[in-house]
Amino acid sequence: MTAKATKTRTSPTKARTVIHGEAEFRRWTPEEVVELKLMPNSSVRSLKELCYRRQIWHHRDGGRITFTAEDLRRNAQLGAVEPLSA
Repeated sequence: MTAKATKTRTSPTKARTVIHGEAEFRRWTPEEVVELKLMPNSSVRSLKELCYRRQIWHHRDGGRITFTAEDLRRNAQLGAVEPLSA
């Protein structure tokens, strides 16, 4: 094997900047969601467990868990509490 073949890859998401409108078509991995704090989960494992139990919105693209911008919005609404009317 050559040095080029054994070089470790860098994450394309770290190098990419978010451009307005691009986020609507982007998919985030559970690792990115926790790192960017897009959801209140503090660990990747707890986020994946919620997905396995189908308790939060997500996609399973080819067996991999991913989140779209719409999934993140829906998950934010799951924890919303309506105020009591006085």
